[in-house]
Amino acid sequence: MAVPVAFFALFFAYPVVAIVGRGLKADGVWQFGRFGEVLSRPDIGGVLWFTLWQALASTALTLLIALPGAYVFARFDFPGKQLLRAIVTVPFVLPTVVVGTAFLALLGRGGFLDELWGVRLDTTVWAILLAHVFFNYAVVVRTVGGLWSQLDPRQEEAARVLGAGRLAAWRRVTLPALGPAVAAAALMVFLFTFTSFGVVQILGGPGFSTLEVEIYRQTAQLLDLPTAAVLTLVQFVAVGAVLAVHAWTVRRRERALKLVDPAQTARRPRGAGQWTLLAGVLLTVLVLILLPLAVLVERSLDVSGGHSLAYYRALASAEANSGTFLVAPIEAIGNSLRYALVATLIALVVGGLAAAALTRKAGRLVRGFDALLMLPLGVSAVTVGFGFLITLDKPPLDLRTSWILVPLAQALVGVPFVVRTMLPVLRAVDGRLREAAAVLGASPLRAWREVDLPLVRRALLVAAGFAFAVSLGEFGATVFIARPDNPTLPVAVARLLGRSGELNYGQAMALSTILMLVCAVSLLLLERIRTDRSGEF
Repeated sequence: MAVPVAFFALFFAYPVVAIVGRGLKADGVWQFGRFGEVLSRPDIGGVLWFTLWQALASTALTLLIALPGAYVFARFDFPGKQLLRAIVTVPFVLPTVVVGTAFLALLGRGGFLDELWGVRLDTTVWAILLAHVFFNYAVVVRTVGGLWSQLDPRQEEAARVLGAGRLAAWRRVTLPALGPAVAAAALMVFLFTFTSFGVVQILGGPGFSTLEVEIYRQTAQLLDLPTAAVLTLVQFVAVGAVLAVHAWTVRRRERALKLVDPAQTARRPRGAGQWTLLAGVLLTVLVLILLPLAVLVERSLDVSGGHSLAYYRALASAEANSGTFLVAPIEAIGNSLRYALVATLIALVVGGLAAAALTRKAGRLVRGFDALLMLPLGVSAVTVGFGFLITLDKPPLDLRTSWILVPLAQALVGVPFVVRTMLPVLRAVDGRLREAAAVLGASPLRAWREVDLPLVRRALLVAAGFAFAVSLGEFGATVFIARPDNPTLPVAVARLLGRSGELNYGQAMALSTILMLVCAVSLLLLERIRTDRSGEF
């Protein structure tokens, strides 16, 4: 545990505590009265209320739309199922900036709906809610559908033999078994929408602001660190509570059920009702998932009423972008790939060691460390990024001008995905195999290499793929620390969208399309590697 603890203490706890302390301390004295001052402001009250109710509404809407899809993927066997599962998961690994851009192309000024029917939904809450459903649809399908596919259908059939109707059998047998998975999925969706940044920043306009967006505004635009520090702590407490409930539901799900092979539960749809349900889910995927992505690609090719690669060619021109970048925007592709590869390596080392430690030890301390590993997903990335700038600026950690700062910030987001993917697989390794290797004379390192590694190699590759995808799309912290001459793809997209002009808009669509394709290819490769449903994601 030494390496993960040191990594999180140095690159997560230290920057966050430092920036919060700078905001809440005056002449070395903590000013806790600022909580009352900030939280009593009407504008901050509006931000807190909007953050809460939009997260609740997004969670409810996502469950309503995605639960039928979870059932279809769990219980039905149909051609193209694996490909469709990968397509459905693409939005989850897309950067939120790309999600916002896709819905801007669909719902915004001059977008698909504006040209077709004169309807604009950008700067409305509906655009935000739909984008959140788009982003989190796979969370419900994977988390709930993964467990649903492993529930033994004979239990429900036994209830029906004993006289229960179809609905009563489902309500009394299947629903209680699915309860922890539904709760875990709902909590994850709530977490991601409660801390939403890129989607609200692009689609919300000046009228809507979540806590994360407001922290960015108070920090980067108004330089009001006391207000930003208070909001950061409020978000920290809320996220901590959500993660504690999530950990409890996961433990219930792991201990309470006896599962079967998913191959035994899936079958071809039978009857008009099941075929109608399958058609409805496919239509939902087409409209909700594929349409925004297709419109994004179309807008990247739409040049003055025709279609060409002009915007893609403009990405290679530094002169055409001299007012926005110090280099040609296309260089952001190489920067992002290099940063993401280094971040993936760091995340694998730190997350792999943490997962190994969590399988060997027990107790409250280790369970608390498990929860700590998830905090970077919920604590303000803006705070972490700005904290990097004010803490890592003195020897021996003078990293403010170093390229390694960006991969370190990205690795903080990648580590939770590595841990959550590898932990269930490592826990499934029979400890007696290690003991047998030790009895035969193997050292601990050789026992790990000969016993554990062959069993977890596939999970390790899956963890690397997820870490790479989320590192590639990290935006909240990177927007602070990426150097102007080395922008990442999400930062480049945000800068282009922040400037007026058809050329800037078209290039933003082109860069978003490139980033979407890179993430999609990574995910399709993961689906080929991943033959089982191990891991939480």
